[in-house]
Amino acid sequence: MVNRIGCSLILFLLVACGSQEQEEKQQATAVPEEIVELNAVQQKNAGIVVANPMRQSITAELKVNGIVEVPPQNIVSISFPMGGYLRSTRLLPGMRVTKGEVIAVMEDQSLVQLQQDYLIARERLELLEVEYKRQRELRQENVNAEKVFQQATAEYNSQQILCKGYSEKLQLVGIEPAALTTASISRTVPLRAPISGFVSKVNINIGKYVTGTDVLFELINPNNVHAALTVFEKDISRVATGQSVSLSFVNDPFTIYAGKVFVITRNVDENRSALVHCYFEKQPEKLLPGMFLQASIRIENREALTVPEGAIVRFENRFFVFEQVTATQFALREVKTGNSDKGVVELLVSPPGLEQQKVVTQNAYLLLSKLKNTAEE
Repeated sequence: MVNRIGCSLILFLLVACGSQEQEEKQQATAVPEEIVELNAVQQKNAGIVVANPMRQSITAELKVNGIVEVPPQNIVSISFPMGGYLRSTRLLPGMRVTKGEVIAVMEDQSLVQLQQDYLIARERLELLEVEYKRQRELRQENVNAEKVFQQATAEYNSQQILCKGYSEKLQLVGIEPAALTTASISRTVPLRAPISGFVSKVNINIGKYVTGTDVLFELINPNNVHAALTVFEKDISRVATGQSVSLSFVNDPFTIYAGKVFVITRNVDENRSALVHCYFEKQPEKLLPGMFLQASIRIENREALTVPEGAIVRFENRFFVFEQVTATQFALREVKTGNSDKGVVELLVSPPGLEQQKVVTQNAYLLLSKLKNTAEE
């Protein structure tokens, strides 16, 4: 009997101790007492400011990353269609060039042959033109046979085609056919920049032979450089053309550039994302393709119940505001927050009637600190 009483007493003590430990643990993790009290002097010294939550228009922002991109029409790969040797060039990556500027000199014996063939064909064309006109006059007077006139016409037309072909080839390598004479035949031709911009690639050295398909230089026109932003699949439906964008570069995050969405790609890549193209309203200086940037896309504008950012306090991964219940008493109220915009925070879920009550908008964390200290005491 004594053993049974002893066992029961031990069991009771264990249960009691366990309950006490559980209660202490719950008290340690629970939200502090909901009411904190400060008199007028204490409120003034703490800098407590109260105001009513407000309904106002708030804009949601989508945070994304991206790079500086150049449209295909602003990138020019330069080659020499006939092939040849590079005799000279001064270009280095990063140098600026202007349209029409000589950027290289090419050399090859086939250039001499082409100019020679064109001049010979042009001289023969002049001769055949005279013969064609003479045979035409004779035919009109029925002096010559129809066959002779037809033959002169065919030879004249064929020679015109041959000269036109040589002329196009000359223009392709930068030689003006009308200005070509026997004295101006040269084994070298200048290679000119087709656009103004800067050099992004130099793929050749002096003395190297290139074919017509080899890319010698790559030029970039920076005038239409824009931002290409990566937006994930779940957010792409919220983005639309014309939306405002705030852009900043990784190396200068505090300088913000304004932009707008102008193109949204209609496909999703293997990373389940799509590209959103934005132009800069004022293009930054020293903008280079491939630079990393961060952006905020303003995706919607709606009315919401809001409080200043200083009104929100965070405790144990939950968000609260302090509601003023009397002149000296403030109650801790849990809320659910949404988007933030221009110093205010959207309240998605709030206690009933909070819209008509004043809440602490400045130094709310001082009240939370007082609550925690009171709870610990």
